[in-house]
This record gives sequence, structure tokens and C-alpha cells, in this order.
Amino acid sequence: MTAPVTVYVPCDSAALSVGADLVAAELEAAGRPIRVVRNGSRGMLWLEPLVEVVTDRGRIGYGPVEPERVGDLVAAGLLDGADHELCQGVVDQLPWLADQTRICFARVGITDPLSPEDYLAHGGMAGLRRALARSGGDVVAEVTESGLRGRGGAGFPAGIKWKTVADTPGPDKFVCCNADEGDSGTFADRMLMEGDPFTLVEGMTIAGYAVGAQEGYIYIRSEYPDAVRTMRKAIEIARAQGWLGGDVLGSGVRFDLHVRVGAGAYICGEETAMLESLEGKRGMVRAKPPIPAITGLFGKPTVVNNVLTLASVPAILADGAPAYQALGVERSRGTQVFQLAGNIARGGVFETAFGLSLRDLAERYGGATRTGRPIRAVQVGGPLGAYVPESGLDLPLSTRRSPRPARCSATAASWFSTTRSTWRRWRGSRWSSAPRSPAASARPAGSARYVAWR
Repeated sequence: MTAPVTVYVPCDSAALSVGADLVAAELEAAGRPIRVVRNGSRGMLWLEPLVEVVTDRGRIGYGPVEPERVGDLVAAGLLDGADHELCQGVVDQLPWLADQTRICFARVGITDPLSPEDYLAHGGMAGLRRALARSGGDVVAEVTESGLRGRGGAGFPAGIKWKTVADTPGPDKFVCCNADEGDSGTFADRMLMEGDPFTLVEGMTIAGYAVGAQEGYIYIRSEYPDAVRTMRKAIEIARAQGWLGGDVLGSGVRFDLHVRVGAGAYICGEETAMLESLEGKRGMVRAKPPIPAITGLFGKPTVVNNVLTLASVPAILADGAPAYQALGVERSRGTQVFQLAGNIARGGVFETAFGLSLRDLAERYGGATRTGRPIRAVQVGGPLGAYVPESGLDLPLSTRRSPRPARCSATAASWFSTTRSTWRRWRGSRWSSAPRSPAASARPAGSARYVAWR
């Protein structure tokens, strides 16, 4: 009997939106024994749905595959890895992936997101096991030594925040993951939760052990129903595997997780507004001090980190702080997951060490603009970030750099191209707008940052 061919079809929301479920159904009805595995997205969104076939040469990718073309592709030898106009070759050898340094996204697109066997086979739980063999203080020290900074926007050192929580007395402490990814052009948190949820579970459990917390909450925006379902299922599986609960990995340590869904308020992306929402109140920003690390959820010491920060922790504990610190530049250590969106030829996620230039990201990997027009500006850091003109694209990407970094804590980059005059203002920059609208002229100098075009 012929062994079934293993075929990977993404279950990521981006792939589902362009027909991945229909593609999977067509493949299962192809008439040959196959095993369809629903994986996360590889991050090459212009190729979705990307179908991968396991062969002796590796996983051969085909994309973008439309449901109505599945029959012709199978007839042309897709299940044997045959050549075709949609064949991309061995996926791991594609420059987009081969040039990345993936830590957060190391398993995304490779494994079945909800298979504990896959997770363990690809290095999962190594970080948690190493953490549990040490004291909580040693774990905090390792995270501090790694140089990991928050990936949610402020770039605050994660180890310092954890130490503050650990050193604050009290029997009840919490770990909260801010997954309220509300900025336009951002999708890395969603892709990680849908593509490798156990990484987040492991990272939060390590954080809980390190600071002495026994309970954690993942706050996910309501617009991410697939991520909510995946995380809830992953938590159920983790409990059954002994990765969560009253005896984590047989260590006697207690830690459990819960998913809470936001109600659509953008302001709840701010940490204290998120805490208000978790407490069942209206999401509004709290005055500081006190800071959440001292007086957080329900008035208790609370670690608040975003998805990518917590997803970096398992690798830091598994491989050691020096390995993580060896990546990056200056005070920006480790990797960043860059999200490419807007008028760009190849949109998606690209994870690499800090220090890559905006120009390389835009032109070498992003393929420049989708329309073929020259790049006029790149918006970095989401809608509240800065607009960098074409003349500034050689800036290295980092969280902190002088003079004038291309700061990228929020990880998003959008590309703009125009053919007529563009109004451009960038607070503190030397490039100005022409012409300016009467409303803009009435604003105090340096009071706004925006791009508009006609």
C-alpha cells in the first residue's frame, strides 16, 4: 500500500481569507492517499495559500494556490513535487526564509500549531524545563542579561520589569499578555498565536515561575476569533500535557492561563486600560504611578508584556542569555519581527536581528512598491510612528539609536508612493510639507505627524 503523502495547508487567518480551507478540501478529494496538516503561515503572504508537499528533497511549496486549480496541479504532479509555474521550490531555501533569524517564529509554518508532539519534537519546553531547574531569581537574571526589551512599543527592559514584580511582596501576582494588536498594518501577534500558541504558553509560564505568579491572562482583541479559538484549545491541551496546572512538568509549581477577549476598544492596547478591562471595568488609562509591576491587575503586582516579548523568553532560557545577546546592535539585542504592509510587492513577516536597514527590508525583501512607483516614504512603528523619507532608508532598524533611529518597537512598516505633491510632516525632521493646508498651518509647530496625498 502506498504511504500517504504529507501536504501542509495553512490555517492562518490570512490564508483562510483567500481560500485555504477550500484548497485543503480539494486536496483531500484528489483521489490519492494524502495526509493534510494545517500549519501556520510561513509569513510570505503574497504566496497564500501556500501548499507544501513533503518530498525527499524537502518541503516543496506551491503558491498562491486557488481552489479551482487544485485538480490541475495534482494532475501535473503536485503530490510528487513536480515542477509547475506555481512551484516555488524547497521552501526553506527561499531567500525570504533563508535570510531570516527566527526565534519567535522558529516553528511557525513548520509544525501543526496544536500538536504537542510536534512542539516537543522541535525544541518546545526546553526553556521551561531549564527554568524550573533554577531559582526564580536566576531566571529573572538570565532574562535581564539577555537584553530583551519589550516589543510592545516602549522598549522597556523585560528583566527589570520582572525583577520589580518579583521583589514586590504579596501572595498574589499575575502575568498578563497584551495581545490587543490594534494598530493598522500589524499582524505578527495574531500569526504567532495562530501558528505556534504553545510558545506563548511556555513563555508566560516561565514568567510566572520567575516572579512568583500562579495565574496569567491573555487579552486578545475581539477581531481575532481564530486566534482566540487556537489559544483556548492550546491551553486545554497544555493542561492535559501537564504544562499548566497545579504541578507544571512534575515540578510542584502551580501556574494556569486564561483567555479574555476585548470588546473592540483601541485604547485597551495600552497596558493600564487593558488591566481595567480585565477587571470588568471600562477600558481607560490609569494614572501612573503606581506602575502595574507594583499595583497592577486587581491591585496586585503584575507583569505586562506583549506577545512577541513573551515568545522570545523560551529561546533565551533554552539557549542561554549570551546566545540571544549576540544578536542585534548596541542596546537593541535579539531579533525583531518586522511586518511589511501597504503598497509593497511582498508583504508579510520577516524576523531578523536588529541592525538591518530600512532599504534592505523595503527593496531586497519587500520587493519595493507593488505599483512599481518609487518609494516616497516608509511609516515605521505603526500609525503612531514616524514617516521616514526615501533619503532616510539607510537607517538601521533598532529600538534605541542616535542620531534619529528608525525605531521599530511596534514592528510595523507601511510603504507609500505618490505621483503628485505629497504633504509630509515629521516632527523634528528637516523635510517639510509643500503645500500646507490652512488647518495644518493653524497647528502649533511640531504638533502633528501625518502623510496625505492628492
